[in-house]
Parts: sequence; C-alpha cells; structure tokens
Amino acid sequence: MLPEARQRDIVEHVTETGGCSVDELAELMECSKATIRRDLNALAEKQLIERSHGGAVPATSVGQEQNYRQREVQNLDAKMAIAERAIEEIHNNQVVCFDAGSTTMQVAKGLSNNGSLMAVANSPLQAMELGDTGVEVKLTGGSLRSPTYSLVGPSAERFMERMTFDLLFLGTNAIHPTEGLMTPNEAEANIKSLMIEKSNRVVLVSDQSKFNEQSFISFADLSDTDLLITDGQLSPELQDRFESGNVEIASVTVE
Repeated sequence: MLPEARQRDIVEHVTETGGCSVDELAELMECSKATIRRDLNALAEKQLIERSHGGAVPATSVGQEQNYRQREVQNLDAKMAIAERAIEEIHNNQVVCFDAGSTTMQVAKGLSNNGSLMAVANSPLQAMELGDTGVEVKLTGGSLRSPTYSLVGPSAERFMERMTFDLLFLGTNAIHPTEGLMTPNEAEANIKSLMIEKSNRVVLVSDQSKFNEQSFISFADLSDTDLLITDGQLSPELQDRFESGNVEIASVTVE
C-alpha cells in the first residue's frame, strides 16, 4: 500500500473508532510499528489526528468542527463514486453552483472540459480545480473561513442575491429526519440557504456518515432538495422524509 493511501486509511480508522494504538494500526495496515509511528507523526503535523500515549485519537472532539483537510481524506472512495454520478446531472449551457465541501470538491475534480458551462464556486480551492477544466469560473467573494475554505459574509451573500443557478451541488454536515440539513456555522448556513433559494435544481451530495446526525444550525428542509446522491442505506424514517418531500434518491456502489 502506498504511504498516502495508508495514511488516509489511518485517519478514517482513528476517526471511526475514536482512537487506536500503534499495535492495532500496525496489525490492521500490515506494516511495522515504526512505519505507523512515522505516519502518525506526519498526520499529527497536518492536524489530521492527535498523538496519544502509544497511539492516536481523532483531531476533533465532540462539538468541534472538522477542518477541510480532515474531511478531505475521510470516506474518499464513497465521495468519488458520488461525484461520478453527480456529474451526470450537468448539461450544456448551464450555470452550475458548487457549495464548498469535500464531496462537492470531488464533483469539481471530476468535471471534464466543457466550454459551454459557467461554474460558480464558493471556495478558492474549487475555483482552481474548475479553472483547470476550461470552464468559465466565478467566485462568490466574501470572507474566507479557514476550517472549510468557504466564502461567507455580506459580500458573498450580496453576490448570491443577484444570481440565478440552473444547478446546485450542495454539501451538508448533517442530515436529520426532523431538523433537516444542518451545519455548525451560522455564516455558512446563510450562504447555503441563499444558494438553495437561487437554484432551479438542488443536488445534495453526501456519504452515509451524515445520516441521522445533528449539528448546530438547520439551513434547509430535506424537501428543499431535488436529488440526494449517496453511498448508503437510509433509515426508514429518513427515507420516508425524503420521499414525502418528493426528493429522488440515487444510491451509488463503492468499489
């Protein structure tokens, strides 16, 4: 296994389990303890995990928001599969808005050259990815939130209020049956709500780790979306909520 892939698996496993010892990780990754220690030190420097005595724990605790670099490496195979399906929703001559996030970033990365498309990005990272595809790219402007690399605040909101989008690729931190779509930050909630309001079609892209979770602020009802693309099986209550809101659900297979 390549070091990059191994380190990604380490972050996912430590996050999912709440912490692991060096011995456990060495056995799981089928490599030496010395290799695992080097990996943990490198990941700790990037703030993707925290070193503990004899192992590692997740870099964030309950109530704290994970930063983009942490989320970027989690459930990556699922996010790539979701993105591949999401790209099928794009048609020529559309104005497509990309919400900031690690799953929407995979959609941007998978986009092929399409000179008829105009892309609106709410993240400088996405703007650079989209610019490499040859599409026309506009940034929302505003203040940069370092945890998520999203653009927020009055300038970004004024930009959104003037726009209309054919298609929105929307991300979320949590999907709850009664509270709807949720995020930890009020400024991001405001931008997400405006994106939805200004979009003719809303495609929610989310892996199953967000299901039945709660965060700080609700920014939309489940019925405000038109299509959910995911890799997991929804709970009966969540399934009912989406279906009662006339939301189409597309499930992808992760290799």
